[in-house]
Amino acid sequence: MKNSPKKNLTEADFISIINVFKDKLFRIAKRLLVSHEEAQDAVQEVVLKLWIQKDKMIYYTNVEAFAVTMTKNYCLDRLKSKQATNLQLIHSNYRDQHERLAKKMEARDSVSHLNRLMEQLPVQQKMIVQLRDIEQLEFAQIAEIMSMTEGAIRVALSRGRTTLKEALIKIHEYGT
Repeated sequence: MKNSPKKNLTEADFISIINVFKDKLFRIAKRLLVSHEEAQDAVQEVVLKLWIQKDKMIYYTNVEAFAVTMTKNYCLDRLKSKQATNLQLIHSNYRDQHERLAKKMEARDSVSHLNRLMEQLPVQQKMIVQLRDIEQLEFAQIAEIMSMTEGAIRVALSRGRTTLKEALIKIHEYGT
């Protein structure tokens, strides 16, 4: 008979599990909610919910995927709620006040354009592009988080990337 799983998760064990992926949760929340403060609040809320259910965590096969799904759902709920009108709509992912070289300025402009374009994608495509291209998750993990098939993930990713590529080409070809 196998050893039965440990039923009581200590605070230290919980923190060590959460610390592995809490930054990823923040990046996902920030991508969806835009506001730095709102993203922090979302992660705190998800961690609190996980803490309340900490004794059930040992039964999840992939706690990280579960937490990412919780974060995604929480953020989507926030966006749908009446409080969403109070969300800050300015991205500030890329800041460096001391850059003066032209290439670095172009790179900053490109990142800024890309962030704005990402915000215009449908929520599903935005999440899939974030999870695959930024968080570097495998298709199987994304499919589990998004409750979709891997084929549907690939299609949505391709459409999102195509939309971003076409929009960036229009921006960079403007005036040439």
